[in-house]
Amino acid sequence: MSAHDNEFAKKLKPYLDSSTADLKAGTAYKLQLARQAALARLAPPDRVPAVRMSHALAGAGGDTGTSPVTGPSWRSYLRLGVGILLIALAAFGYQQWQAYEQMTELEETDAAILSSDLPIDAYLDRGFQNWLTDEPE
Repeated sequence: MSAHDNEFAKKLKPYLDSSTADLKAGTAYKLQLARQAALARLAPPDRVPAVRMSHALAGAGGDTGTSPVTGPSWRSYLRLGVGILLIALAAFGYQQWQAYEQMTELEETDAAILSSDLPIDAYLDRGFQNWLTDEPE
């Protein structure tokens, strides 16, 4: 611990002590035992490997799929791949739906024209054929 950490701990200690003054004796004892057990498992700071330090904050900020030691995990790549695949499938589905809607509209137009009361000569007229093939502006 640095000098700054020691100074901060000295300032913080009275606040922590005052907040634990109202605890029952049994609760304070259980907290003391838990603290002793945690300190017993703790290795000296110079001997703690980087992997253990990365797991010390596990659950603190949510799972990002990355580790400061190993980098992105295969799960983050899998999530990215699935996301891209879903976007591609949605775009393809939208395009297919648009094509289907356009085809249905053309079929309805053709059916309306063919079921109308036009004489057969109108269908054979060259101008009518040109009118059908012209694109609307």
